[in-house]
Amino acid sequence: FNLKHPFGHLIDTLRSEQYEERRYFNPQKLRDVRYENLPFCMRVLLESAIRKCDGFYIKTDDVSSILDWQMQQNQAEVAFSPARVLLQDFTGIPAMVDLAAMRDALAKQGVDPNLVNPRCHTDLIVDHSLQIDYSKCAIQSPPTPTDESHGAAVRSPAGRPSPRGSSSGGHCAGQRPGHRGGCSKASCSDAPSGRSAAVQIENTPLLCPFHLQPVSEPETMIRNQEMELIRNKERQQTFKWYFNSSFKNINVVPPDINTVHQVNLEYLCQVVQEGEGFIYPDSVVGTDSHTTMINGLGILGWGVGGIESEAVMLGQPVSLTLPQVVGCKLVGTINPLATSIDIVLGITKHLRQAGIGGKFVEFFGPGVQQLSAPDRTTIANMCPEYNATVSFFPVDDITLQHFKHTICSEEKLVVLEDYLKAIKLFKSYGDQSEDPQYSEVIEMNLSSIVPHVSGPKRPQDRVAVTCMKEDFINCLNEKVRHILNLYKILVAKFEVVGYGCATCVGNTAPLPESVVDAIKQGDLVACGVLSGNRHLEGRLCDCVRANYLASPPLVVAYAIAGTVSINLETEPLGVNSEGKDVYLRDIWPSKEEVNHTEENIVIASMFKELRSRMEKGSTFWNRIESAESALFPWDPKSTYIRCPAFFSKLSKEVCAPQSIEGAYPLLFLGDKVTTDHISPAGSIARVSAAARYLQSKRLTPREFNSYGARRGNDAVMTRGTFASIKLQNRLIGKTGPKTLHIPSGQTLDVFEAAERYQRDGVPLIILAGKEYGSGSSRDWAAKGPYLMGVRAVIAESFEKIHRNHLVGMGIAPLQFLPGQNADSLELCGKERFTINIPQELMPRQQLTVQTSTGKSFSVTALFENDMDVAFFRHGGILKYVARSLLL
Repeated sequence: FNLKHPFGHLIDTLRSEQYEERRYFNPQKLRDVRYENLPFCMRVLLESAIRKCDGFYIKTDDVSSILDWQMQQNQAEVAFSPARVLLQDFTGIPAMVDLAAMRDALAKQGVDPNLVNPRCHTDLIVDHSLQIDYSKCAIQSPPTPTDESHGAAVRSPAGRPSPRGSSSGGHCAGQRPGHRGGCSKASCSDAPSGRSAAVQIENTPLLCPFHLQPVSEPETMIRNQEMELIRNKERQQTFKWYFNSSFKNINVVPPDINTVHQVNLEYLCQVVQEGEGFIYPDSVVGTDSHTTMINGLGILGWGVGGIESEAVMLGQPVSLTLPQVVGCKLVGTINPLATSIDIVLGITKHLRQAGIGGKFVEFFGPGVQQLSAPDRTTIANMCPEYNATVSFFPVDDITLQHFKHTICSEEKLVVLEDYLKAIKLFKSYGDQSEDPQYSEVIEMNLSSIVPHVSGPKRPQDRVAVTCMKEDFINCLNEKVRHILNLYKILVAKFEVVGYGCATCVGNTAPLPESVVDAIKQGDLVACGVLSGNRHLEGRLCDCVRANYLASPPLVVAYAIAGTVSINLETEPLGVNSEGKDVYLRDIWPSKEEVNHTEENIVIASMFKELRSRMEKGSTFWNRIESAESALFPWDPKSTYIRCPAFFSKLSKEVCAPQSIEGAYPLLFLGDKVTTDHISPAGSIARVSAAARYLQSKRLTPREFNSYGARRGNDAVMTRGTFASIKLQNRLIGKTGPKTLHIPSGQTLDVFEAAERYQRDGVPLIILAGKEYGSGSSRDWAAKGPYLMGVRAVIAESFEKIHRNHLVGMGIAPLQFLPGQNADSLELCGKERFTINIPQELMPRQQLTVQTSTGKSFSVTALFENDMDVAFFRHGGILKYVARSLLL
């Protein structure tokens, strides 16, 4: 092996009396002074390139380019093979279905379907299908608020019929007879104008004006799990098929274990991996938006689309242009009231203004030592919000201390430390001599950060807690005077209703109809305060217009206050039993107390519980039966799992790129069109094209489930493409999932218009503004348009991951030239467009676009490298991989 491998001479041995010998590739044996000047994240890329160099996918030139990073950044294209792939079930199910469909396609060509297997270790965590049907409190006969009600409504996430054993009456424990909506503890009518109704926090919840009945926490979890199994039986059977080793080199983590990012942080991450006779740094690409959290533990990882992840699973490396690496130097002392969220929002604003889009960020400086491992992972989690690819924290003593409570045996901890020090991947933040060279350095003084929330519309809109009241009032329309406050956490105590990502993906149950009616009838500005990583308008709930993203303790604080119209610094949260005012500062713990509790109590207990749940598994999961076969047993009656049409015309030959002639715009969109607009993940509206399809299969609205849960059915997902009620299409001039069928002049559902265009053999394009495809990574935001017949998207700019998705599906991402857009070119959106694509297409080539009105303009084809061009020529990455197995 040493003789055959291009870098066999770099193989070294790690020796100690405390463990068995381990072999590894030692970049230090290159004896090149440039190595120690590389940022730590670039050293991880270099080690991987050295170890995986095979002369085909990864070449010696890749190693040379990374080593010469200072001169090659933003120029050289290199390949990177991560140690593993991380999938969650919303994005994992379409990936698995695509692989199953690829097996079918190869079998029809006479090729062994067992060749289709993940070549890179893949973990699939089933956590996104959980919906909150039952919570600790269920609403009992809620009164109907009037337009004069100024009180805060305390939301029960349930909004469902009463759980077993609860009383059916409309009276809470102390309701006054004959007084509808009244209560002996607190009455809505007693609340001061503009402030919430009083809330008594006692052993038995008693919340006004909506009277809640307590339900035991264990029963809540069980009933939510039961509903998850009932709703998602077909999907669970599909996961079980993979779990039963129908595919090799894949690990399925069953539902009800924990969320994908927690499983990744506390169970799957290894920091140092062992395989094929070597130890090497852990690294990961994942389809979950939280994948970047792992960089906080010194593990290089970033988010990719479901399409890209499938390619990596099948052995294709990730292709990337060597990025610039921004060094973020942290100095100063952290404000005692500042949380990790405050720190990351401060960093987010600073780095967004610095323009670090598409770059890597690496943290250094003495201030890093004040951040716990959870702090670092929280900061790393938010890097997509300022458009960085990763935010990397090299491993140090604090990280090692964290690993003692999580992944490591004592022996592995020693191996980990010795190995990382041997290859210069261990950092002492107090030692400036270890600081590498960066593309640029941005300094951040931690003492300048004060507590913030973000909102009410976008994550980047930061509001100091001290200015929250004033800012919110200023944001209100002058004609709107009524405020309804909703909170994503019940007062004073966090409850466990299940293990999943229901909040982030919009799977919380709808608000009670009486609350929704009151909001609409009174034209109220309903407010939500939640802890998460995104809170785009309508994602929490369609009728909640103002949404603030806050750290969990601030969510609780606002819940206790019962309103966002409060200055938490100068106004009290409430009064104690002695009648004295209680301020937030009186109950806020110090940073040292929080860190100590996190590391020694919370993290240790969480890790122990996770290990236990992994070992025991889920009772519901263990009962599921599934077939064991090389080919997936498709059920023609299934409305969840369907063989997609991506391989319907698969051939061994590759056609030259064809020009797009006479295309109509399917949509004419503005700025900041998100993946929520393109491919919603929430509930399926009863009047949508997807609903009509499901009704044709004899399903009732209660059985629709969500788009996210039905990602394994291309018929549903294509009909759900551009089905957002928030979609603003300039072709029709109003908000909604409609568009203009230009030849007929009819306004139709977007899917129906696309279907008619396809029937007539007319290609389609999309016109858009800035930041097209921002938001969460969703492969169906590219797959859906592809199946609709969209050949190209012309926009002012694209979100990077979504651009990759479009390329991966064979859709051309075309960018207006600087200073140009649809308005400056005087495009009305009703023209026909011809895009001239040469047979010898090159990366970032300028193409000519001609319209039926005689206009002509140029666009830049955003194919960043030769691999992108190859994917486009093949009609997408799936066909590219399939053809490689046919040859």
